[in-house]
This record gives sequence, structure tokens and C-alpha cells, in this order.
Amino acid sequence: MRKDDLVTVRFMIELYCRGRHKTEKGKLCKDCQELWEYVQFRRSKCPFGDDKPFCSNCRIHCYKPEMREKIKEVMRYSGPRMIFYDPLVAFAHLRETLQRKSREKKAANGKNETKGKTEKGEDAK
Repeated sequence: MRKDDLVTVRFMIELYCRGRHKTEKGKLCKDCQELWEYVQFRRSKCPFGDDKPFCSNCRIHCYKPEMREKIKEVMRYSGPRMIFYDPLVAFAHLRETLQRKSREKKAANGKNETKGKTEKGEDAK
């Protein structure tokens, strides 16, 4: 589990809670605190460990449906606002998302290129 990933999620939940629930900076309401604790618990159980992608880019969705909807709401609210509060975190998040999508696309293209080839690597006819 990457610590900076949890820091980013915590930042996004705080930003959401402050904007939507009018809490003080660094504080969370009961519902947002519950979401934060759930995020930490699910991250501690993630089978990908340190190589974990962002949940939106993950092929395994381990959140309960209602918690998944809550975190998606937080992300939709906080994502566009992050640049105004912490541009470095926002750009790091964007860079990692784009890099992961690029790696996944290359991996998918590599699989497609091997289809239609024989065991020796020759084109199948």
C-alpha cells in the first residue's frame, strides 16, 4: 500500500467534507470519518499491495456498492478542486492516471499483436 495514495484520498475526503458539510479544515463529519476508515481498511486488504492502481483504474472493485458510490461522489467533487488547494498533488494524481492508462493500453496492444501468431512467432494463415 502506498502511503502517498492514502494521503491523497484523505485530502480529497477532507476537501469534500469541508465544502459539502462545512467542517473545519482537517476535520471530518461522522459520515466522512466512516468513509475514511472504510478506505483505510479496504486498502490494507488490497491484493495488489504497493502496486495498487487508483480504484477507478482497478480491475477488482472491492468496495461495497454504497461505499463505492460515496467515494465516487467525493472524487467527482474534489478532483476538479484539488488544483486550487494542492496543485502538486493534483498533477501527481493526473500523471499517475495517464501513465497507468498508457501502460494498460500498451499491454493490451501487445496481447492483440500476439493473437494470430504461431508458437514460433510467425503469422498464422
